[in-house]
Amino acid sequence: MSSAPTFSGNDPNQHKRVSAQSNPGFLERLSETAGGTVVGVGLFFLSIYILFTNEGRTLQTASSLDEGLSQVVSLGRYSSLDLQNNNRLVHLSAQLRTAQPLHDPNYRVVVQAVKLKRQVEMYQWVEYQESKDYQEDGETKTETTYTYNTEWKSELINSRNFDKEIGHQNPSAMAVESVTVVAPEVTVGPFYLSKGLVEQINNFQTLSLKDLTTLNLDPFLSINDDYFYHTQNPLRPEVGDVRVRFSFAGLSGETSRLGPAQTVSVVAMQRDEQLMPFKTKSGDTLEILYLEELSAEEVFAKEHQYNSMKTWGLRAAGWALMFLSIQLTMRIIYTLVDWVPVLREFVSVGLKIFALCVSCSLSLLTIGVGWLFYRPLVATALGVLAMLPMLLVRSGLPAKKNQ
Repeated sequence: MSSAPTFSGNDPNQHKRVSAQSNPGFLERLSETAGGTVVGVGLFFLSIYILFTNEGRTLQTASSLDEGLSQVVSLGRYSSLDLQNNNRLVHLSAQLRTAQPLHDPNYRVVVQAVKLKRQVEMYQWVEYQESKDYQEDGETKTETTYTYNTEWKSELINSRNFDKEIGHQNPSAMAVESVTVVAPEVTVGPFYLSKGLVEQINNFQTLSLKDLTTLNLDPFLSINDDYFYHTQNPLRPEVGDVRVRFSFAGLSGETSRLGPAQTVSVVAMQRDEQLMPFKTKSGDTLEILYLEELSAEEVFAKEHQYNSMKTWGLRAAGWALMFLSIQLTMRIIYTLVDWVPVLREFVSVGLKIFALCVSCSLSLLTIGVGWLFYRPLVATALGVLAMLPMLLVRSGLPAKKNQ
């Protein structure tokens, strides 16, 4: 394989490179296809595992939710601590509260919320590639166009990996790091939230800096469009310049210019003043938080809806994996005939249709076996109902013949 750069025009931020590779022989292509076949077999068994276990997961989650709804105790918004509910599943809707505001002293930002996120971006060089293949002189040639632009990026881009680093160097580190600060104690009503519940508070909103422009900022800082810029020329940034944006989640102050405290609905186990995960008899854990006011019935209805969406999503993913695995496994047939142009196209279409039909049938069969394994009574009842029309037709035939 050989390559040689070719620069187009006088643009220092764009160039092309052409690489050539001799076309692989029949045995080499067959060897590559064999490797794909092994991968396809692995994906096939993975798809069966996903489709089969997904039915068990769905049933277990649904049973846990039904169990939780039958046991949950709904507390009023202004309920006091009742130790009689210890180790029981409780539901309440109330506003978030935190003892102290969160702050970033470097930028003089103070917010009464559950989380405060500092997101840092640096102005950097970014490399883009666009390739196209073509045949020439019995070789496969690849022409790659490299383009370099300057953009604001939150991740550090290593310019050493560029095809042409000269003139496109990025700094090796950011002057400021991104960080998320979380309140040490968060309460809802008389209860402290567990870590798992706090992690579900992620309704981040950008902090407006309109009211902060009159602050006595450090001389190297400026404000523009809700960003702190580490430069006095935010509209003309240079590579290496940094800008910082703040966002918050879960307002928790009684009075705030940002709005009222966030109302949440929580379903979890009460243990003294703590809300903890609740272990169901089915084996799942209930630790639910929604960023709105909902009744216990509405919370569990939403969880059932999410469980249904997840079930169909995993079914679709399992089918897609099976379709891909069958295509990879049967690819060797295409390799055997790819030297005949007309036959190659017919075989390619035929293999796709074959993979589609087989993957659909096997996916439905796997889901059916999963139902039979995890829900034998329901599966048997459905089977009987499915056979009932045929049995009725057959039972009516002798009577019709006698007439």
